[in-house]
This record gives sequence, C-alpha cells and structure tokens, in this order.
Amino acid sequence: MAYVSMGEANRLITEYLNRFCDSVSYQDSSTLCHLLSISSNSASLLSLADALNVFQDASSLIRQSDKFSEHEEILAHLLPSLQSYRVGNLVEAYIAFEKFASAFVQEFRNWESAWALEALYVVCYEVRVLAEMADKELTSNGKLKAAGSLLMKVFGVLACKGPKRLGALYVTCQLFKTYFKLGTVNLCRSVIRSIETARIFDFEEFPTRDKVAYMYYTGRLEVFNENFSAADTKLSYALQYCDPKKERNIRMILKYLIPVKLSIGIIPTYELLRNHKLHEYINIVQALRKGDLRLLRHALDEHEDRFLRSGVYLVLEKLELQVYQRLMKKIYINQKLSDPARAHQLKLEVIAKALRWLGMDMDLVEVKCIMMMLIHKNLVKGYLANKSKVVVLSKQDPFPKLCGKPVGS
Repeated sequence: MAYVSMGEANRLITEYLNRFCDSVSYQDSSTLCHLLSISSNSASLLSLADALNVFQDASSLIRQSDKFSEHEEILAHLLPSLQSYRVGNLVEAYIAFEKFASAFVQEFRNWESAWALEALYVVCYEVRVLAEMADKELTSNGKLKAAGSLLMKVFGVLACKGPKRLGALYVTCQLFKTYFKLGTVNLCRSVIRSIETARIFDFEEFPTRDKVAYMYYTGRLEVFNENFSAADTKLSYALQYCDPKKERNIRMILKYLIPVKLSIGIIPTYELLRNHKLHEYINIVQALRKGDLRLLRHALDEHEDRFLRSGVYLVLEKLELQVYQRLMKKIYINQKLSDPARAHQLKLEVIAKALRWLGMDMDLVEVKCIMMMLIHKNLVKGYLANKSKVVVLSKQDPFPKLCGKPVGS
C-alpha cells in the first residue's frame, strides 16, 4: 500500500464521488464500468482504496454533499468493498459489494433506458469473482451460492420487454459459470428454458459474444448428458463465431468439441491439435487411427486428472469400441490379402492373438462379448457363428462409418 496524506486522500475520494455521480447523471456507462471494476486492480482504484484506508470516514463526505448523498445507499457499500479488497479482506469485500449490487440493481430497474447495461455486466462479473475469492478464503461455497441467488434476481429484472432484455444472456452465462463452479449444473435447466421458450427473447438479437458463451456452456451440458449430436451443434456454433483473436476461448471450446467429434466418428488433424496446444489428444487420435487399445488406455491414464477435471474422461473412455472396430478392420484387411475367399470370416482365436500382441490378454469368451457389442452398436455388420467360433462379416460395408452420428444411434 502506498502512503497517502490526509489532504490527498480527501481529494482522491471526492474526485471518485464526483466521477461516479456524473457518470450516472450523464449516463456515461463506460466511465461507470471502470469505477465499478474492483477486481481489475487498476492504479486509480488502488490509489482510491489507499485513500479510503487513510481517511476512514468517507461516509461523512457523502452526507455533506447533496450531489453525493443522492446515491448514498449505493456508495455506502461500494467504498467499503473497495477498501476491504485492498487490505485483502475478501469476505468483507464480497459482503459489502453484494449489498451494493442489490442497491444498484434496484436503481437499474427504475431507470427507463438500458444505458447502464454494460455497467450491470461489470456488477454481475464482480459479484461472481469476489464470491469465488471469498469462498477460497473461507474454504466453502457459501458466498458463491449467495452470488447465484443475486444473479437470478438480476436475470429476473432483465427478463422483460424492451432493450434491457438484451442483457439477459450475459447474466445467464455468469449464472452458468457459477453453477458449474458449484457443481449444480442441474440449476442451469430452468434458466435455459426461460431463454429458449420465452417469446420476449429472440436469440439472434443478442450480442455475438454472449451467444458464443451461451452455446459453449449449453454445449458442455449436452456433453455431460451424452447428447453428442446437440453438443456438436452448439459447440461448433461457438467455435464458428468465436473471435479468432481469442485463442484461450477457442482452446476452451475445442477441449469439449474434440471429444464430441471423436464420439461421432470425426477425427481432428494433428495440425489442429498442435496449433491449439491440445497435446493431450494426440495419442488418443493416434490410437483411433491405429486401432491400438493399449495406446488409448495409456493416453487416458497419462492425462486422467485433466480429463476428469474437464468432465470428458468418460466420453473418451467410450472410444474403446471405435478402437476395437478399427482393429477388426485391420485384421480383416490383412486376411483379405492372404486369403481373399475367407476374408469375411474372422476367427475369435485370431482376434484374441491380435489383442494379446497389444498387451490385452483376453480369453475367447471376452472376445466374443466384445464382438457382440460391436455388432449390437452397429460398428460391425455381421453375426457370430458360435459353433465354429467365427465372426461372419457382411460382404457389403462390414465396418459402417458413424457419419457424424453417435455410436449405436
């Protein structure tokens, strides 16, 4: 913290109060956004916080001026929040900011126009971020849950006719981030229904930035529900319209889109994976191309923590069936070269030998179960001849492609 004299502290606080009141009077949303961005650690706000910790009685300055006292209810909580944030008391910073946010939302509700929409976005963002910081300090999720409740109230304010409704999607995405962090993704459903069924919302009217974020989060939800066709549609939309300069966002989308694409039989190029530093998927793609189950399992073990954190581990684990299909196809091709007349007859013992060569020691019963599953999931066309212990493949297209559809659909 920098040293600030009492006179300088008085000047900095008065200057901030003037800027705040003027930004509201003249509907200057850009300036207001800056004044509310507590967690931005901007030099001007840090200097103001130092001044508040020196002066210690900013409320007296607010009450002495009619101009300032008009916004006393808001400022009385905003300044203490900034002051607490500066000294590292994140719990108190959140509590004060939550009170400020509630008062600000009430003011926003009363304003006829949507001039302060961007400022409201900042308030929603700060509520969520400060809640996360406070909960780290408390080692709990109490403040983030409170933030979720407050954001739902903000959503209610925006879910109305008129220009304010365009802010609903931004707040929805802040809610998604909160629910994902809390592990309560089921709560997203009610918000999604409000957006997708309410007649007052026209999705195409929302800003592109918010539409991309919405499709990203709803796409992730579809991944968790194993609805891969819908996930592909939503995540592909997010990727298509994402700002190409936002490399971090593109990478986040691809982290979920790639497992979805793999699940429906579309394999990304190595170039794509390297360009976006998604090296954890390289061996998985190679395992699919080669039909190498051992390589797939090694890749899953190597990056298990990363895949579990992002929630795609189970999606990738289910690629085993596609790897088996690829292996059967390789056995079929090799047999076709050596014995074309019997290429469509795969002996279970031959399949077992191939699996043992890959380090997968399976008996004929296990191999039989795998082949029955492949046939059931339409990854192999044919039937099992139990007496001769042979898989009889269809002579036409014995290994159907998924063609963009999930396994077994």
